[in-house]
Amino acid sequence: MTQLRAQDLVNEALTEVSGLSRDLLNLIQDELDANAQHFGLREAWRRVRPRFAAEFETRLLAALQEALHGGDPLQRTSPTLGGLSLVDESQALEDVAVAHVVHAAEDIAKPELYQIGNFFAALKGGGKARERDNPLRPAIYAQALHQAIAASGVNAQVHHDLMRAAATPVARRLAKFYGGVCERLRAAQLTDLVAGFGSGARDSFAHQRLAAARGVGALNSSRGTLDGLARRVDAVNSRPAPFDAHVGAQAAPLVRSTGPDMLSRLYDQILADPRLLPPLKGLLARLQVAVVRMARADPSLLRRHDHPTWDLLNRVAAHGMTFDRADDPALQAFLRFMEAEAKLLTDAPVPSVGLFELALRRVNAEIESQTHQAEQRHAEAIQALARGEERAEWTAVVREQILQQTSRAPLSTRCRHFLETAWVDVIVHAMAEHGHDSAAAQMAMDAVDALLESFKPPRDAIARAALQQRLPRLIHQLEAGCDSIQLAAPRRDAFFQDLMDMHGRVLRGLPAVEVVAKPPPTPEEIVQQLMEERDSRPPTHWLTTRVDRGELPTVPVALYSGGDREAARSAIEAWFGGVHIGRWFHLFTQGEWHTVQLAWISPSSQSYFFVGRDLDERLPLTRKALEALLANGLITALEEESVVQRAVDTLMSDLPEA
Repeated sequence: MTQLRAQDLVNEALTEVSGLSRDLLNLIQDELDANAQHFGLREAWRRVRPRFAAEFETRLLAALQEALHGGDPLQRTSPTLGGLSLVDESQALEDVAVAHVVHAAEDIAKPELYQIGNFFAALKGGGKARERDNPLRPAIYAQALHQAIAASGVNAQVHHDLMRAAATPVARRLAKFYGGVCERLRAAQLTDLVAGFGSGARDSFAHQRLAAARGVGALNSSRGTLDGLARRVDAVNSRPAPFDAHVGAQAAPLVRSTGPDMLSRLYDQILADPRLLPPLKGLLARLQVAVVRMARADPSLLRRHDHPTWDLLNRVAAHGMTFDRADDPALQAFLRFMEAEAKLLTDAPVPSVGLFELALRRVNAEIESQTHQAEQRHAEAIQALARGEERAEWTAVVREQILQQTSRAPLSTRCRHFLETAWVDVIVHAMAEHGHDSAAAQMAMDAVDALLESFKPPRDAIARAALQQRLPRLIHQLEAGCDSIQLAAPRRDAFFQDLMDMHGRVLRGLPAVEVVAKPPPTPEEIVQQLMEERDSRPPTHWLTTRVDRGELPTVPVALYSGGDREAARSAIEAWFGGVHIGRWFHLFTQGEWHTVQLAWISPSSQSYFFVGRDLDERLPLTRKALEALLANGLITALEEESVVQRAVDTLMSDLPEA
């Protein structure tokens, strides 16, 4: 067996970058030329093409070099807040574009990516192959593609459309590269090792991909219930058994009864769920004794989805599925807690609904305690996020107030811009540091009135002398404000130069700003203005862009992006109504899927703070970002389809129709 290191494969990827960029340049051009629906993009591609290869190589080389040295190749470029990278609407919509390319590559090269991912996971010694362990995953190439297109300055709509058009040719070229990597694995005689590593846990969310393809209506119509399953079993049992020619008698029935046999088959399906780690399956297997005894004492167990017994199993399974590793200390602590609960249930002389309800309450309390501990560990980050949201709210209010104050004031363009931007930051900084109603904040707001008053020409010599006496104090206050926000020297110097010029005119009895009649715009200037406005449209349009839901690996989202905007808004509000602290989510951002828990919601519900199992995995997202992910099918709550529901659906599909 030839020794093969992770660095060897990354180095091979580095040598492929130049050829890959040239190939993509031609493949994307061929895609645009061959498909009539892309003809409108050819002009935009002509703008991107000259710089594409160089930009793509630069971005991809940097990412692979980072991976070679053990760093994160998908480093975040979104705005920071208190040391955190904030996922805002712009970042979320970038993730939507990247997701198209990632899924196309995964769809074409699924077997190869499976082997490559298992190779890197095996080198790390983990028990489960994770996408982030693979430094050659499609997301890294999709991110480089995104950045290369963005460097040309095309508008958001064109950027999105080019990413969609490039998805298939990029995926096909990556499949060729991944095939070569697998050849290296075979040459090193590692095929058997990587083929079996992490099996059973590779595609844990395949059920969500299937749900996305079916759509909301199909999903709801195909979803079974325990009562429906029992009726189906009764119907099958009521049929005459088929004659078996080999034994000269009727064959045994498919299902002997709706009681013990149905429960046994249902439990077998629960334990076969690929999302469950082995120790969690072991715990659920030990609970089966208590469940069987409960079914004998309470026949309604096999008819009711809302029975406390099923609620307990679903809650335990959902919490266990948030862990990636069986040896995670937090999972081990939870399993020890559950062993005691399982013993109480199995040792009880008489099973009862009350015992399962009590166990469910204790499990919820234990999980909430862990959530509270996570919140405490990230208290500083949460406080920074809360302060950031307050700053955003205060900034909007203060800017609106200053716009009203300066709307009719005689100001230079630079001075007006300073008041509407830098001085807004000064006021908000004073509010954050000293309090909303503090003297410092009030002085900063009063400085605006004092500055505007200083631009009024004095009526006589006495007024001129009074103005000269006030100006040094005003200038000192403005300088102190600039110091408080560490305003860059070029902006500060330009403003104070303008200020000196305006005060010089006022002291000479002239208006602060010379009024110059502006000529009407020429036809060429009007056209240029329209072109600039078109190219600077915000990315909000992606929230309503039609996306092929079958291409995105998540839950059905037709309601959240349908043509009926009022219905879509209602569905989004209903979804957010079910979002609560402690709930676990599976979401796509920064080119990969994250399993994270919601630890904090701001009072205004405009900021959300998620944490992962790793202490350094922290994701603050704005509500706009969550709406963008939801509308494009890139976020789902883990509890939306329970382990019991999945087992029922599987059995329903296996049984023949009545």
